[in-house]
Amino acid sequence: MPEMAAPAPGLATDQFDQADLASAAHKRIRQDKPVVVIGGGVVGLCTAHYLADAGVPVVVTERVKLASGASWANAGWVCLSHSAPVPAPGVTRYGLRSLGRPESPLYLRPSADPRFLAWLWRFWRSTDERTFRRGYAAIAELNRTTFDLFGGLADAGVETTLRRPGLVHAFLSAQEASRYLEMQRMMAAGRYEVPDEIVLGDEAHRLDPALSPQVQAAYLVRGEGVLDPRRLVGSLATVVRKAGGQIHEGATVAGFRRLAGRVAAVQTSIGEIACSAVVIAAGMWSHRLLRQLGHRLPLQAGKGYSFGVDLDPAPRHALYFADRRIVASPFGAATRLAGTMELSGDNRQLNWRRIIAIARGSRHYLGRWFDDHEELPRLIHDPWVGGRPLLPDGLPVLDRVPGYDNAYVATGHGMLGVTLAPASGRALADFLLTGRRPQELAPFRFR
Repeated sequence: MPEMAAPAPGLATDQFDQADLASAAHKRIRQDKPVVVIGGGVVGLCTAHYLADAGVPVVVTERVKLASGASWANAGWVCLSHSAPVPAPGVTRYGLRSLGRPESPLYLRPSADPRFLAWLWRFWRSTDERTFRRGYAAIAELNRTTFDLFGGLADAGVETTLRRPGLVHAFLSAQEASRYLEMQRMMAAGRYEVPDEIVLGDEAHRLDPALSPQVQAAYLVRGEGVLDPRRLVGSLATVVRKAGGQIHEGATVAGFRRLAGRVAAVQTSIGEIACSAVVIAAGMWSHRLLRQLGHRLPLQAGKGYSFGVDLDPAPRHALYFADRRIVASPFGAATRLAGTMELSGDNRQLNWRRIIAIARGSRHYLGRWFDDHEELPRLIHDPWVGGRPLLPDGLPVLDRVPGYDNAYVATGHGMLGVTLAPASGRALADFLLTGRRPQELAPFRFR
């Protein structure tokens, strides 16, 4: 659980009946003052959309540009079958082997920072089988209506760009493929369809025209989706504005004006914005904002890398190269390769060795699309690094901020921001509008 820095001024939480608190929040949310959503990524804009669609005045503030954080150039997957928490059985041992190896798919940069060491300890505690299964089930339940919600966004005029070509899991080892499929079948528990068996040899690399003959085993999970995250975020912003919402880019939040256990206004670089409620959905920036409300949230930046490349032939499906933890997403004629989980602090420093590692690892599955890493600057486009907000148990926080009846938080989605954004935004909007926590948000309380 995060350390609480100080109680909110003017409020003794244990003196309030929770039902009364919810009722008060519901009544006050209907005032003429807007709900301020801090964060112009996919989670913040989905939340803003559902609020605006319900007739609630909304103001979105983004300190840089829309989708400038983890929403900008991720792989764009929308997957039921690939939505597990990062801390899984065996991942700590794998991470320890990566110490001093920046080319490893999971890289831990050694640090003596006691906060980072405490985070790693809690991460390790979350990798046991029971905790992992509980977290996976919680995400799967939240994720259950994801594709229906994307359909609803499209009906509301959002250009989601979502296609559902399916997801091919490709392996260099038949044994590893069988092990992975068995684990996935067990975790699916009937929530989504997985194939009965793997395909081998020539049939494996023929599942997708981009796969090379080195692929020895594979299987296809049908119906899984991929989209262009930048176009999704841009279209969400357009729909929010059409519904009457305001969006301010380049608006840094400096603090909050608080009154009797409520956030009365958000103080920004463009002036103070009076509010009926506030939603903090600012990715890695969220923990700094929560600190101003008297709470500490143990977020670490799980840095991911991606880049575009023109392959011939290009993939027809989303591809997962399980042995190397690399993904490939078809974005029209281009392909986006992404991978790695780097725990090296909250920074945007692009380590070119990580780009090279992804490119080299992909050649086992896609063939020799380059011969020497010195060719890469000419062949790739839009190299990107982003800090995905990650909590030690791998689950997001979707809750009311303790001590306040009108402040909410939505962060910590890690690598699942695009997949979980509509479900997170819809459930959190329901929480604000009714004052009652939806059942599917129970596992995602502030902790």
